[in-house]
Amino acid sequence: MKKKSIHPLIWRWHLYAGLIISPFLIILAVTGAIYLFKHDIEAYIYKDYYQVEEGGERLNPSDLVNTAVNTAGGGDVTRYRPGEDPSRSVEVGLIDNNGDALTIFINPYTREVLGTINDNTRPMDIIERVHGELSAGTIGDRIVELIACWTIIMILSGLYLWFPKTKEKIKGVFTFRLNKGNRVRWRDLHAVSGFWFSLSLLFFLLSGLLWTGFWGNGVQQLVTASGSGYPPSIWVGDAPESDIVTEDVADVSWAAEQLPVADSEMISGYRQASINDIAETAESTGIHPSYDIFYPAGETGVFTLSTFPDRAQDEATVHIDQYSNSVIADYRYDHYGPIGKFFALGITIHKGLQFGLINQLFGLVICIGLIGMVATGFWMWWKRKPKGRMGAPKSESIVRHKGILFTLIVLGLIFPLVGVSLIIIWLINIFIIRKNETLRNFFYR
Repeated sequence: MKKKSIHPLIWRWHLYAGLIISPFLIILAVTGAIYLFKHDIEAYIYKDYYQVEEGGERLNPSDLVNTAVNTAGGGDVTRYRPGEDPSRSVEVGLIDNNGDALTIFINPYTREVLGTINDNTRPMDIIERVHGELSAGTIGDRIVELIACWTIIMILSGLYLWFPKTKEKIKGVFTFRLNKGNRVRWRDLHAVSGFWFSLSLLFFLLSGLLWTGFWGNGVQQLVTASGSGYPPSIWVGDAPESDIVTEDVADVSWAAEQLPVADSEMISGYRQASINDIAETAESTGIHPSYDIFYPAGETGVFTLSTFPDRAQDEATVHIDQYSNSVIADYRYDHYGPIGKFFALGITIHKGLQFGLINQLFGLVICIGLIGMVATGFWMWWKRKPKGRMGAPKSESIVRHKGILFTLIVLGLIFPLVGVSLIIIWLINIFIIRKNETLRNFFYR
């Protein structure tokens, strides 16, 4: 028996996948569009907390930290941020006696407390959690990863469906036919837009996947194991053999998350260095002034300087022995391998930071374009859908099309969560849909 065209099969998969992931894509696109302007939004919301009038000599960090602790009524200090310029307030992060994570803003010249924020209720942090994990922790992270992976498949299948099968005119392939009736108009708005946005969307999806807890973590480990990770020169002495990595003790750039943390040397009689001394050492390293100082997590922990500002080239992570106040690891963009540098640039572009306003507007256009493609795709299906049926084109079993089956297997290996989802889809189809007449008629008639 002669095999039929694979076009209906790909169309069918494209439709089903699109309908399932569309609600999540809208959430990711909307939250992503907002998050692109995080710094601008927070600069406006917290302008009275951020900005101070420069004047006089700055107070010692220890005085400002004590002021923050007294303001909170006690607690454990976790972070100190001196501010990137003389008109910026100092931030002190701490866990109060109720277990809440607070950020306290202080005028470094007058010791005036400008305001206190509960980190768990900061609007942009909420947006970030929704965008990264649907505010559902690890499960949400895996769902977002799965949606991103399936969106890549959607783009690839969409490009196949878009690709002109004959020598068509340029209209309808690269430009829109807006005067050809509703059906053609909606088709072009969906398909032609998909073509023009495809490359940029793939970039944003792949760079976003670097943050995911499964695929992204796997890429980090692969980069490190391949020799593109952490060069020995970044440590003073031998590289540590530690089960603790930097993301466990501080908020750092993606490239530094798996950086092993050396222990502070617990010499008898040593006391923890004061934040004043640590701040002086931080200034002497010459890192970007937007850095945070994260406090040690225990007796063998280290102070961590972390900065990942707008430009990837300014990223830095520095570990300081909490007793001797000496630098024991210094990891910067220049130390990244070619792959690490590429990923670092991808992340800052994804966040809308690397090229300023142009970068933000570019990301915003991509988010709006994604929403438009989801909306036009859903509208076309809804208008064509027969009553009581799914309306997907009839096609042969994927088993009869070895090339497509092989492609899905490869994608399932590259993106393991896709592979798991394909197995689940197959089981649902075999043991539920095909064994239920109502469902079988709805999906296959």
